[in-house]
Amino acid sequence: MTDLAIAPTAGRPRQIIAAARALLEAEGPEALTMRRLADRVGVKAPSLYKHFPDKSSVVAALAAEMLRETAGVLEAAERAAPGSFSALATAYRTYALAHPHLYLLTMGRALPAVEAADAAAAPLFRAAGGDEDRARAAWAFAHGMVVLELNGRFPPGADLSAAWEAGIAAFTPGPAG
Repeated sequence: MTDLAIAPTAGRPRQIIAAARALLEAEGPEALTMRRLADRVGVKAPSLYKHFPDKSSVVAALAAEMLRETAGVLEAAERAAPGSFSALATAYRTYALAHPHLYLLTMGRALPAVEAADAAAAPLFRAAGGDEDRARAAWAFAHGMVVLELNGRFPPGADLSAAWEAGIAAFTPGPAG
């Protein structure tokens, strides 16, 4: 499998990944096949293998793109509201809900540790005051809520905003006493 740290940035590989993402986001993961991807790019399927050895390497490049974008979104949220878990959770949820297929494709599988993943996690670790256990628990809350929401696992009429607010409050330090 392609190392997630290596992402195509120019030329045909970039065009292939852009087409893969458009296909994924429009039609879901079942539509992401090498044949469909080749059709979208306007080449024969064997031509894709000059740039990506297999479908898993295309998925890895998409995952790296998602992690880089998530890092950017979280960094922007952190700049707007330093130390705010609420701002980070809101930005995380907003991004995931805007890109549900990409999010689930990336986060629904084991990923090797990569620079993009570390960058995406950094604002959360800073908001947790460097407490790695608290940061991991907060990420698990945000990730779990997003996955449940994307998969429609809450009962009809559930107040998801209230659930998010309660979870965010649980990870937000109270006034010093």
